[in-house]
Formats: sequence, structure tokens, C-alpha cells
Amino acid sequence: MISGTVGRGVVGSGAVLGALALSLLAMPARATPGQVSGEAPTALPAPDTAQLRDVLRSAVAQGAPGAMARIDDDGSVYTATQGFADQDTRRALDTDDRFRVGSVTKVFSTVVLLQLVDAHQLDLDAPVNRYLPGLLPDDRITVRHVLSHRSGLYDYTDDMFAQSVSGFEAVRNKVYSYRQLVDLSLKKARTNTPGAAYAYSNTNFVVAGMLIEKITGHSVRSEYENRIFKPLKLNDTSYVHPDVRIQGRYARGYLTPDTAGQALVDATEQTVSWAQSAGAVISSTRDLNTFLSALADAKLTSAESLAEMERFTKVDSTTAYGLGLRRRTLSCGVSVQGHTGVVQGYYTYAFTSEDGRRSVTALANTSNNTKVLNTMAGTLESAFCGKQRTDRKRAAAAVERTEDIAPSLIRH
Repeated sequence: MISGTVGRGVVGSGAVLGALALSLLAMPARATPGQVSGEAPTALPAPDTAQLRDVLRSAVAQGAPGAMARIDDDGSVYTATQGFADQDTRRALDTDDRFRVGSVTKVFSTVVLLQLVDAHQLDLDAPVNRYLPGLLPDDRITVRHVLSHRSGLYDYTDDMFAQSVSGFEAVRNKVYSYRQLVDLSLKKARTNTPGAAYAYSNTNFVVAGMLIEKITGHSVRSEYENRIFKPLKLNDTSYVHPDVRIQGRYARGYLTPDTAGQALVDATEQTVSWAQSAGAVISSTRDLNTFLSALADAKLTSAESLAEMERFTKVDSTTAYGLGLRRRTLSCGVSVQGHTGVVQGYYTYAFTSEDGRRSVTALANTSNNTKVLNTMAGTLESAFCGKQRTDRKRAAAAVERTEDIAPSLIRH
């Protein structure tokens, strides 16, 4: 099904502003980069909803039980779905379904830390060990290095999920402390000296969770809820670790086995304790679009802190990474920012335009399937480039060859 709605009741920038009007976090709207304040932004082409549906249909044909996307475009909403939320009951996937967002969680963690920067409780360029004495073996590793994946800390998920199904089954019901996860990383040599190179590592955002809890004296869960979920009225968004359940209406997630031809593994119920502040948030397409739009419009941090998030370092020809935030340059030349998310059973793409006026969240309820991962990147092309896509082959090739889980392992 594909539909479009315009008018009242749709979450837009005005609704977000109203929700935050009484919050100390509310900030004035900022201009789009290259735009004078008060000047109308350069208009994006209309979303190509027919192509969006084709992308989702392809993902299902390649092995995803279901796939969906929601575009929020400055008051207009477009939704598309294909396939099933539950293979057993054959219930159709719906864009209101909740799901595990994986590494999109990293954006939430970064926002909390930058709010602490705004409150002068944290210095981005201070050593992590200033706040967590003795945690890391090198005092040169700063908070900025951690949030930009330039710390050199080894990603423990490379070992944990070298075999997808057996690795997952070994940890799906385990509960780890943050320190245990960091210790798994420190058993291996670092990948580079601090600041020398970008190397994606979930360990960095485990450290981010430790920083949040040490500085605030509260759990990551309570900080997410009080600083982001409640102010933005993200009613479908939660952090339930170590509970294994997803509350409300949700899509089940299915892990693709390493051996071709074997049955998909229902991975829905898990602690996600192996990820926590690096990947354990649960949300919906509407909520993620609301969150990213508010973030891009400087409604969650100061404009100065948002600018720090958006100091992107080139990763390859089409992608760059800032602080907990990815940027992609699409085939039509439009740049969007947000994050991908991979957790067993779920692939997520959640991105917004630079001004936050148009956001898209797309989900396929499978993982460990690179064909589906690459195909779902086409939702960004459909949402932001419309019918102006100039080079679909280049757009497909632009997808990272690695995943947010075990990023050094290429999945086939």
C-alpha cells in the first residue's frame, strides 16, 4: 500500500516546536547551510513514490519478510509498505509498527552528550579518562574521538558476531555491564592512534553510555526519556534494556542464516545488551522522522553543538561521519544526514534533509542480507531525489560494504 496525506494532524516542524515551547532545550530555527536566515530553502523535488514502492518490493523479493518507509515532508506524509510484520500470522507490515533501530541509537546518545556540553558539564576535547578515570589505556582518547569513531578502540562485535546465528544465540539473553563490553574490546589491539583515522566501532558508543551515566548520575534510559522521548512526544520510542520484549504493536525481526537455504531465525526477543547505548532503542518511522527533523532544526541542542555534530569527515566518495551522525551525498547531489541501523532482524535507514524539512525512515525486517541492505538505500534516492536520479548504479554502489554490527565483516 502507498498513501499520501496532507493537512492537520501530521507531525510537522510546528508541532515539534509546540511540544518543546516550554523546554529549556528549545532553540531558534537556523538557516540551511548556504542559506541566509529567513530565506526560503532550495526546494527538493517531489518524492518518487512509485519508485519507493519498487524498492520495497525488491527488498521483499530478495528475502526480507517485509519492508516499509515513511516520508515526512514539511506537513505532507507519504507511506509505503510491502510484505509481512509476522511470518507466522501473515499480518501485513504497517508504518505504525515499532521496531529495533540498531545504530540509529547512536544519534540519541550523541544528543544527550551534546546537551551536557551545552550545560558545561562535558568538554568534547577532554580525555575520556577525565570523566571515567582509568577506563581507557590511552589518555589521548577524547570524547570527540569516541563520538566520531576515531578513538582506535577495537569493535568487540567483530568477534561476537563472526558467525551471525550462533553468535546471536550466544548473547540474545545475556546481560552485560558496560565495563564488560569495554573489556572485550581492550583484549585486542587498537586499530589506530587516537584521531588518526575513522574506524567504526560499537565500543565507542558503549563508552558514550558510560559517560552519560557517570556525568548525570542517572541511567541512559532515564536520560533518553527526559531529554528526548518526552519533550518530542515520541510515544512509540523506548529503551527497555535488559527486557527482551517490544511493547505495543511491532514488526518481528528475522535474521538470515550464514548458510544459504536455511530458515530465517526469529530474532525479535533479545536483550540487546551487547549494544545498549550503541544500538538498543526501539522506535517507529514517525518517531524517528520527528526526532531527526527536530535535531536538524537545532531544537535539541544549541546551534553550536549541532555544528559540531555536522563537522563531517569523509569516509568514502559519498559518505562522511560527524559526531554520531552520518552524511550521504545522493546521486542527484543532495546531501542528507542521519544514521543506518542494524540489529539482528532489522535494517533501518533514517535520514533527514540538512534543514530538517523532509525526513525518511525505512525498515526491512531482516538482517545479514547485503542485497536487502543495498536495495533499501534506494529509499533515500526515492525520497530526496525524486525522479531526478541521475546515476542509479552509482547510488547503489554508494552503500557501505560493511554493517553497523561487526563492521569489518562483509555479509553476502
